[in-house]
This record gives sequence, C-alpha cells and structure tokens, in this order.
Amino acid sequence: MGPSILIARNLSKVVPSAEGNLTILQELSLELTQGDSLAIVGASGSGKSTLLGLLAGLDQPSAGSVTLAGHDLGPLDEDQRARVRAEHVGFVFQSFQLLDSLNALENVMLPLELDGRRDAREHARTLLERVGLGKRLSHSPRQLSGGEQQRVAIARAFAAEPDVLFADEPTGNLDSHTGERISDLLFELNKERGTTLVLVTHDERLARRCHRQIRLEAGHMVSPMEP
Repeated sequence: MGPSILIARNLSKVVPSAEGNLTILQELSLELTQGDSLAIVGASGSGKSTLLGLLAGLDQPSAGSVTLAGHDLGPLDEDQRARVRAEHVGFVFQSFQLLDSLNALENVMLPLELDGRRDAREHARTLLERVGLGKRLSHSPRQLSGGEQQRVAIARAFAAEPDVLFADEPTGNLDSHTGERISDLLFELNKERGTTLVLVTHDERLARRCHRQIRLEAGHMVSPMEP
C-alpha cells in the first residue's frame, strides 16, 4: 500500500440542541492510503454525512484532527481548507449538483477552467467519452437521465485528478440497474487513477466492493475497517 492520504484521530462532533449538547460523532479514528476505498455505512442519523464532511474539511470537529494529503486541517481557516479541497479532493453527491445553465461538457470544464487549465475542453471531452457520454456533450442536465447526470458528475469529480474522492450516496437517486453501472464506473476510475475513494452509502452491495467498511451507530464506530 502507498503512503497515508487521509488520517483522522479521535474525531468528535458535538452540537448544541434544545435538550443540551448532542454528540453526533464520538472519538472516531481511521487511516487510508493512496488508492484505498472505504465505505461508511449506518442508519440515517448515525453520523455518516457528518463524518464525510469532517474528513473533507467541509466542517470542523469539536475535538480530534484530520490530516488530508499531508495537510493538518485543524489550524487552517476556511479559505485555506478550500484551497486544500481544490487541490486534492473531488465530490460526487446524491443530487448530482450540476449547473442547469451549462451543458455536460461545460459542467466538466468548469473546475478545470477555474484551475487555469488550458486543455480544459479537451480533457473534459476525454473524460465524458470515458464515462460513455461522448455523444451527449452539448446536452443540458435537463436533457439527461439521472444516470447520465451522475456520470457527468463523476467525470467532473475526476477532472481535477483528485487524491481523494468523496461520494455521498452516489447511487441513492438511481434505480438498481443504473446504480450498479455507476458503481462499476466509480471503481474502474478509482483503480485506473489511484484515487482514494470514500463512500457514504445505504447500499450494502456497494459497501462490500470497498477494501474497507466502517459501520456507525449513534456516532460510534461499531464495526471497524476490514482490509
């Protein structure tokens, strides 16, 4: 295995509520190497999406630390964390989060153009062809099926060649057949590009495809990662 790309140490998240402090995550630790894949599973409200947000630097823990691609996120301000995400992280969401005003090609080009890539159009076209959408480049999200929109989102996530790809219920809005094809695509690209994949999912079949799994219950890790 390669060097560690994502390290969490004793992560906790506590938020105030009407009944007092609510513990969402309790002293959770994990470590992933380059090219690894991890599924985070558990019932709704178990802390899965909170953990994903902490690992990606979208939120800050109440205690503990996250080191992402060699960067300790704790001392960084929001702008600095955003730069780390821009350089090292890709995201795929259940809701696709494509821009309706842009076509498929432009949606994938956007992060490349923001990064100043001169080959943005060419690189985006290659990625869309890789995910089977070479003939749908000029279609807007509204003209694409759910599965096609998620493939655009995956191409966009891989466009900046991230070290870590975070996927929050990536097949949640798709029928089982389409979800299976999206899963295949995620793992093929994960393998091809050596990207570390972190998935939040309710789908046990998808979870079993990952090298490791953790199960959360009420913010506690109840079954650890298995190699």
